[in-house]
Amino acid sequence: MEHIAALLLVVSCSPDLSGCREIPAPTPLFEVFEDCQAELPQAIRTLAPKHPRLFAKCLEVDPALEDDYDQLTWKVLPSGTLEAKLSVSEVITASGTPDASAHAH
Repeated sequence: MEHIAALLLVVSCSPDLSGCREIPAPTPLFEVFEDCQAELPQAIRTLAPKHPRLFAKCLEVDPALEDDYDQLTWKVLPSGTLEAKLSVSEVITASGTPDASAHAH
């Protein structure tokens, strides 16, 4: 694969949605977002027999950030909707520039 355009996230939950966990998708990465969308129904059909409360979503991957993504956050809402996003942690670096007023004589 040259670039990743989409990630298929699959989450299995208990009947009352009190406990949810990620499960491996049959094909987790795609070069084209539309391919992920096309695969989503088949992934659900394949996994549903073992996971009665199943949620799946394709997440768009920005090719410019594909190596930088380090956080996948998701939650299943009481309505049964899966919300998810990929993000890059913000790293704050201290500046090495001294404060000029500290050097006044």
